[in-house]
Amino acid sequence: MALNNTYDAYDARPVQQETAVGAGAQILLLSLLGTAIGMGTAGWLTGLAFAFATWAVLSRALHRSRLPSFGPANRVTLGRAVLVGGVTALVADSFRGAPPVSLLVGLTAVALILDGVDGKVARRTGTSSPLGARFDMEVDAFLILVLSVYVALDLGPWVLLIGGMRYVFVAAARLWPWLTAPLPPSTARKTVAALQGVLLLLASASLLPRTANAGVVLAALGLLAWSFGRDVRWLWRRTPREKDAPDTVAPDLLAQR
Repeated sequence: MALNNTYDAYDARPVQQETAVGAGAQILLLSLLGTAIGMGTAGWLTGLAFAFATWAVLSRALHRSRLPSFGPANRVTLGRAVLVGGVTALVADSFRGAPPVSLLVGLTAVALILDGVDGKVARRTGTSSPLGARFDMEVDAFLILVLSVYVALDLGPWVLLIGGMRYVFVAAARLWPWLTAPLPPSTARKTVAALQGVLLLLASASLLPRTANAGVVLAALGLLAWSFGRDVRWLWRRTPREKDAPDTVAPDLLAQR
């Protein structure tokens, strides 16, 4: 009975307020972008959809995880998510006309820099959690997807392989549960994941000739395919008994924490 009372006494409102603040910050950023560049309907709708989806999914995850507090590291990641929402809106708006490249690059660069901050904050404050690591990973993955879409407008749809590879892996894991087994820590995996954002950002900035940009993005795709292939091979080599046993641990191919 005591355990049930403790479970029922959990108050989710303090952590839920944090997600509401994040949604408000996202709308504020969209308003600033709209005022600065005259963002069109597609940019607004995409940005608002991102804000709502982030709020809804994160609120549900927080309620299920029953975290006692949101934590400083998750606040950093939420700030990164707001920046990614801004980048998403700019990329959606780019279908009607080229957005200010300096603005898109600036928001992306700050989001990538902060990617190395939230994990350190979590470790130093002792607030690391599975939810925080997953939140960080999903923000990273979505930013890579959005940048892939933007670069694909110039170089072709093959660039979308970079942004879609992780989502294909997650879909495949539903068919083959052995893919959900936890992977050992890997510096190479983290390095390749970090390079995806940097190389796509370089291609987005249009500082190099188109041919050089294609080479940069092709290198990113090659590294990512190698990293995924190595991990899939490692998982496949596990014993048949382990392959047949579903594991609830999410794959950590892009996690930075």
